[in-house]
Amino acid sequence: MKYEWLDKYLLGKRSATKDLQKDWNWVRYHIGGKMFAAVCLGMEDNKPYYITLKLEPQEGALLRSQYEDILPGYYMNKEHWNSIKPEGNVPDELLKDLLDKSYDLVLGGFGKKKQREILGLSCCGTECEKCGFYGDLCQGCNECQGKVFHAPKGKACPIYACSVNKKKLRDCGQCGEVPCDIWRGTKDPRLSDEEFEKNIADRVKNLR
Repeated sequence: MKYEWLDKYLLGKRSATKDLQKDWNWVRYHIGGKMFAAVCLGMEDNKPYYITLKLEPQEGALLRSQYEDILPGYYMNKEHWNSIKPEGNVPDELLKDLLDKSYDLVLGGFGKKKQREILGLSCCGTECEKCGFYGDLCQGCNECQGKVFHAPKGKACPIYACSVNKKKLRDCGQCGEVPCDIWRGTKDPRLSDEEFEKNIADRVKNLR
C-alpha cells in the first residue's frame, strides 16, 4: 500500500481505536465503538485491497465520477460508504481530507454530550480527568452540565452557557470565535499570564 502514513494518521485522531475483524480480515478504525474507516486485507496474502470510509452521498457520488480508484463501498452501504484502491491515484491530501470527513460524520452521529464524552473533553477543550479538581471538587463539566465548582452557584460556567446552552454546539471548536473574550474572562487566578496563554493554546489544540 502506497499510503504508508494511514495507520498513524488514523490513530492520531482523538479517541480513535482499531481492531482486526478476523472473519473479514479487515483492520477497522472506530470512534465511540463505531467504524469510520477500514483497510480490507486479502485472505491469502494479507495485502490491502481497499480502504473504506464514509462520506455524504452526494460527495461520494461526485468523487466516484472523478476518480476511477474510488468505488462504491465494498460490502457496505453503497450510498454512504466508499472504497479506495490502496495502489491507485487518489492524492494523499485528498485521502486525508476524506478520512477526516468520515471520522467527523461517524462522530457526529452521536448526541453532542456523548461526543464530548467520547472525546474526553469539556466544551472548552479541557481534559477533565487530568484536572486536579476532578472527582473531588468537581465531577466534570459534562456530568454537571457546566455547573462546575468555580461557576456562580446554580449556574453554568460562562463558556458552557455560551457554547452548549446558547449556541447548541458540541464544543467551542465549532465556533469561529475561539478563543473569545469569554475565554479570556475565565482566567484561573492561580495562573500567570504566560501560563494562561499556554493553557488556552493547549485547549484550542485539543479542540482541533
